[in-house]
Amino acid sequence: MGSRKGPYTAEFPIDTNVQIKSHLELKEFQKSWKKHHPLNRKQLEFGGRTARVKEVSFYHGGDELYVLEGIPGIWHEHCLRPVEE
Repeated sequence: MGSRKGPYTAEFPIDTNVQIKSHLELKEFQKSWKKHHPLNRKQLEFGGRTARVKEVSFYHGGDELYVLEGIPGIWHEHCLRPVEE
């Protein structure tokens, strides 16, 4: 939560392009994450894709949650990375 900008500050603001981490990284997150908004199997199919942030919200405690354009599900900050240019 807030790994770069601190709690309750979006690491990836609306309209930012992000890359979803790899399928393998998503599976590891799915296996280890035991709290709110777990990843579902369908989300694993989107590993490696690039998308634009549509919505940002925060779970109690500051965990960042993202909705991405054209990609289903709610995405944790830990499942995304900046697009490398």
